[in-house]
Amino acid sequence: MKTSKNDPDMMAEYDFSGARRSPYASRYAIRTNVVVLAPDVAKHFPNSEQVNQALRSVILSRRKQETAKRV
Repeated sequence: MKTSKNDPDMMAEYDFSGARRSPYASRYAIRTNVVVLAPDVAKHFPNSEQVNQALRSVILSRRKQETAKRV
């Protein structure tokens, strides 16, 4: 079996010359926000839900501080 020169996992028989991007790709990209964590930060979070939980906690804490400053 021959493989592609650029990617050893791609077989030479695969032909993507007529391929087109999904019509839903642009809608998906609009609702997606990808953030890349630094390796030293990422090692503390096993998954995205843990990152989201930590960020929500920071947001809540900041809101409480802002509210306390206004009073």
